[in-house]
Amino acid sequence: MEGLHGSLSIDRPRPGAVCVVIAAHDVGEFGPAPFRVLDEQLAAGPYALFVDARQTQGASIEVSNHWARWLRANRDRLDRIHMLPGSRYVHVTADFVRRFAELEGSMVIYTDVAAFDEALANAA
Repeated sequence: MEGLHGSLSIDRPRPGAVCVVIAAHDVGEFGPAPFRVLDEQLAAGPYALFVDARQTQGASIEVSNHWARWLRANRDRLDRIHMLPGSRYVHVTADFVRRFAELEGSMVIYTDVAAFDEALANAA
């Protein structure tokens, strides 16, 4: 998905893993499209969700709320959530989403790029 403020892609690199790559200042221009794709992927079975936001400097409060609501609604269908923020602001936002969606035990927020990349490479 391409927009004025960046891009977002969703890929299933292997069964059991879905990777979202966000390179944008996410202000909501992708609308509900990412969630529709993620829902379609869930229809094929549970997966570990990887969110690569290393090229993202921020997201609007509205976008963060949409992600938090979607993650909360689907937390029992996701094996684990892995998030790599691209800035301190995105890290703080991800931590808020983790707490709001009650994902403390199933969402990992990385500060080490190599650890995130290794977890994605090792995902089943």
